[in-house]
Amino acid sequence: MHSHINVHSSKYKCTECVKCFGSKQELTLHSRIHSGEKPFECTVCGKRFTASRDLDRHSRIHSGEKPYKCHECHKTFTMSGNLNTHMRVHTGQKPYKCSLCDKSFNQSGSLQTHKCSVHSNRRPYDCRWCGRLFKRSSHLKRHVYTHTGAKPYSCRHCSECFRQHVQLKSHLLKSHNEGTWFICHMCEKKFTLSRDLKEHVRRHEGVKPYVCDECLKCFCTAGELRLHAVKHSNAKLFCCGLCAKDFKYKRSVPIHFKRCAVEHGFTGV
Repeated sequence: MHSHINVHSSKYKCTECVKCFGSKQELTLHSRIHSGEKPFECTVCGKRFTASRDLDRHSRIHSGEKPYKCHECHKTFTMSGNLNTHMRVHTGQKPYKCSLCDKSFNQSGSLQTHKCSVHSNRRPYDCRWCGRLFKRSSHLKRHVYTHTGAKPYSCRHCSECFRQHVQLKSHLLKSHNEGTWFICHMCEKKFTLSRDLKEHVRRHEGVKPYVCDECLKCFCTAGELRLHAVKHSNAKLFCCGLCAKDFKYKRSVPIHFKRCAVEHGFTGV
């Protein structure tokens, strides 16, 4: 308590926001937030940083250095925070609890994704190619690749390119033996993603943790439940890119779109 009071009475006080610090060095570092000063520059890509430690952390992207190693599976990381998060995979610790249901997660980002996907019906991002609606801009961006044919994820060992990062990860594991396999203890089937292994094991055990609120039918995965829930819901997840009319099923969009295009004077659609 005494040291805490000293912080407030400290002579190292920010003139912009009146925040106090225990040392001149801490105040100098903080002041760069207001001034925008970034004196530390990466010699490889030119990106600038406010603190030398941030530059050191960034430099590992270029050098490939991963000094933090998991003692359980020997996976390595560029930052200690990433290692701490990874360790929850082994300990089973899930400190981030959903306030709307009983689910818990090992990362705060996973909790936010869960809330958005499960507890919210808002889908503000629509695909201009097929009218499909998405809850997150990142999901829309990934989806658009299916229309444009773009493959932004390239393998550093060969010329293969992929639309999604998970596809690249799978390729690295299968073709170049880079990464860690997830193996089923019942049948020894191998998976590139831990979530696929968890789903596979549930099918072995007959576990169906996802329950429909309307008819109490149970499902093995959240995706299967979402697909089923459309039958009960009036939610319209697809829309016309020309008139913004909403549809419950994806198959309805192309039929309407052709008629709508004629009405709007578009030809050759």
